[in-house]
Amino acid sequence: MATIVLQVPDESLVSKVKQACKMLVGVASVKIQKDTKSKEYDITKTAGYREAMDDVKHGRVYHYDSLKDFYKEMGL
Repeated sequence: MATIVLQVPDESLVSKVKQACKMLVGVASVKIQKDTKSKEYDITKTAGYREAMDDVKHGRVYHYDSLKDFYKEMGL
């Protein structure tokens, strides 16, 4: 079985496109899937962000005046 994906940016047309697809000979089913990518990504909800903020809170951060100072500290 083959699958065809249609992207319809105008939500008001989705039901009409679905009806039109059902009228095509050989179409077994038509499924509507909402675009989940349109949600705004909130980095503050991630575990990595919470861990980083915990490091800041407990002073587990390092500051360097330059990249050269960083390399010196790392022994490079």
